[in-house]
Amino acid sequence: MLIRSFDDYTRAYEHSVNNPSDFWNTVASGFSWKKPWSQTLEWNFETPDVKWFIDGKLNITENCIDRHLPAKKNDIAFYFEPNDPKGQARSISYQQLHDDVCRLANTLKKLGVTKGDRVCIYMPMIPEAVFAMLACARIGAVHSVVFAGFSASSLAGRIQDCDCKVVLTTDGAFRGAKDISIKSVVDEALEVCSSVTNVLVYKHTGTAVNMSAGRDLWWQDEVPQAAASCPAETMDSEDLLFILYTSGSTGKPKGVVHTCGGYMVYTCYTFQNVFQYNAGDLFWCTADVGWITGHSYITYGPLLAGASTVLFEGVPTYPDAGRFWQVIDKYKVTHFYTAPTAIRALEAAGLDFVTPYKLDSLRVLGSVGEPINEEAWQWYHKNIGKEKCPIVDTWWQTETGGMLISPIAGITPLKPSYATLPLPGVQPILVDEKGNEIVGNNVEGNLCIKFPWPSIIRTTYGDHERCRQTYFATYKGLYFTGDGCKRDENGYYRITGRVDDVINVSGHRIGTAEVESAINMHADVVESAVVGYPHDIKGQGIYAYVIAPSTAKDHEALKKEIIAEVNKIIGPIAKPDKIQIVSGLPKTRSGKIMRRILRKVAEGDTSNLGDTSTLLDPSVVDEIVRGKQ
Repeated sequence: MLIRSFDDYTRAYEHSVNNPSDFWNTVASGFSWKKPWSQTLEWNFETPDVKWFIDGKLNITENCIDRHLPAKKNDIAFYFEPNDPKGQARSISYQQLHDDVCRLANTLKKLGVTKGDRVCIYMPMIPEAVFAMLACARIGAVHSVVFAGFSASSLAGRIQDCDCKVVLTTDGAFRGAKDISIKSVVDEALEVCSSVTNVLVYKHTGTAVNMSAGRDLWWQDEVPQAAASCPAETMDSEDLLFILYTSGSTGKPKGVVHTCGGYMVYTCYTFQNVFQYNAGDLFWCTADVGWITGHSYITYGPLLAGASTVLFEGVPTYPDAGRFWQVIDKYKVTHFYTAPTAIRALEAAGLDFVTPYKLDSLRVLGSVGEPINEEAWQWYHKNIGKEKCPIVDTWWQTETGGMLISPIAGITPLKPSYATLPLPGVQPILVDEKGNEIVGNNVEGNLCIKFPWPSIIRTTYGDHERCRQTYFATYKGLYFTGDGCKRDENGYYRITGRVDDVINVSGHRIGTAEVESAINMHADVVESAVVGYPHDIKGQGIYAYVIAPSTAKDHEALKKEIIAEVNKIIGPIAKPDKIQIVSGLPKTRSGKIMRRILRKVAEGDTSNLGDTSTLLDPSVVDEIVRGKQ
């Protein structure tokens, strides 16, 4: 089912819409199943309830590893490039991957982990993080990867929400010039997590750590002793594969649930087709496995396709802003997939960091995490792709599991800053605020999907009603993405950004309520309101309006303390870029904060703030405008 021309795409898309079951049956038949499915799809978006490949039995790791071994056991699955260019690079073959995953899987079984148990992975970008995900999937355990930049409080909340039994972690992490303690964060989190019985710690940086007797074990002591063979647990297509937490507009992060069969079929299909990956190519996605991009297009998608991938521990600017380009030349990367935030940061660093490198191995460029602005698109196209590499500007979400709207490399005619066309199986529509479909082209509305694709979210862990309310209740019979969207005269889609109270910072969704809650923990904060604003590098920055009593300490000191509070409760990724101390917030007489006004002020658009006369205290708006950061 590989698309090799635009006619192929058109035929595949029409087939997927006119006869979805037949289309996806054909795609799914290319995998190894322990037992075939009895029905392709059963769904409704009211409850919601979606099931794909019903009664099918499989194990995703057999499809990621075992089925490739006869022909590919000596092929490289991962080239590991460490944070420091002088560090120890590693090459991991498919056979080595198999053996390492099985040893870890057997170790988890020895620790009492069984099918359905949840395992938390809190690790830097090293091969063992991928081994950990696959080892869980091998024995039917459900992995919950937590980005290793989140605070102890955020980690604890995620562990508690799904009652994790075991935590897999490291002593520390290298990130740029920093040596970060990881185990100490886990120790602090576990002070309030009673469900965890063991912590398996991989020695990575040599950082001194505390090891709790009876609970903590060294990876290097336990895993090498285990057998390099582990039978793969038989899983139902709809058994849980993983939980990944994502910020929402209200309350605590949501545990997005993905299941085995549909996720497997969709991530492989989209990886092969969007990137036009062929045997002998080398793929590099710069994401972290703590995010959905790392799950779908570092771990599962490429391995399902038998691909070779670069796994990168570092950051784009260490030891200098030429690091990405140096790695591309070193390994002869053919397919490069990164975020607009990184592109803008490297553009700002200047071409002196690009010109020393050939970059002549590149054939396909990709963008992920947020809409890419046209200036960054053009810079990427001209200076990295040398105007020869198609850019696949991919739109998707944690909840979608895989890419939904994207060009197909070298096949879809491109338009800068447009995600272009839906992939086969994806049926997008635009609706107005009342849920009425907006038909035709040259229109704008809220982006919804009217038919399920195989890797759609199944639930939010432990709270199905929250899943329904968040994604399926806004517009009857539709999956609501939370994004605004334009459709041009050719039917191309352009994502215009979130329409709910979620900020997209460097491609990572952060709920305003979560940040406000953290800010409000400071003893000198009465109330706060957080909005997004345009940021040259991050795409969106976080702007916080904070009410502090008039007796509060020096405002600059207070701002530093607020940032420290957010770092402690959520992590550095959520720290406000700008903090404005105010005496009040614009509220209606019913007490609702008028975020529309705060957004406009943060964006620098104060010419038309609308009617403020109905506010409880209209003078607050004048004060906020005068004091804008």
